[in-house]
Amino acid sequence: MINAIIMRVIDKPGVLRKLTQFISEKEINIIYTYIHSESEKYASTYLELEDVHDITELMSELNNIPEVEDVKESPTMNNVWGKRIIIMGGGAQVSQVALGAITEADRHNIRGERISVDTVPLAGEQKLEEAVRAVGSLSRVGVLVLAGSLMGGSIVNAIDEIKEKYGIKVISLNMIGSVVDHADLVVTDPVQAGVMAVMTVANTAKFDIDRVNRTL
Repeated sequence: MINAIIMRVIDKPGVLRKLTQFISEKEINIIYTYIHSESEKYASTYLELEDVHDITELMSELNNIPEVEDVKESPTMNNVWGKRIIIMGGGAQVSQVALGAITEADRHNIRGERISVDTVPLAGEQKLEEAVRAVGSLSRVGVLVLAGSLMGGSIVNAIDEIKEKYGIKVISLNMIGSVVDHADLVVTDPVQAGVMAVMTVANTAKFDIDRVNRTL
């Protein structure tokens, strides 16, 4: 079972190390963390924890640490936001892919799924390569959709990397450039590409992207 907590802590060097050391000494595994500064004095620290024997006891003990102002239990990111679809590329194409993805995600989320859609309108080979690689550092990403008219060059190296290292599926619009040769699925219609992206990760859909070996 995965538990999640949010702590309001004093924002100064060494606090995160102190907290993680305290948690690790209890043989609790930290599987995800996110930190952001609330003000010059305080930071919010979100942790997802595995192998917690008693979450109430842990929160009480964390509250006794001087640098901790408050501890609250939280739903996990997966329970709130679920699996993620990332769409990046040209603004017009991105918006059309998002239309299909959001419409399809709504259909599955009503039935109990949790699927969210993120968009990044972006142009330029280097910028796209950097963005594709960065997808590997994001949590819960199931599918990356590349939406544009022309993509290739070093972008394909980033695609191969996130597919091999992180198991992320890549859907591409049918465009000029070598990206289409490295995608798991090539779709001509942008709205349909969004639909296919959601169907790829949805538990309530019967669709296997690995069984499709042609352009749609």
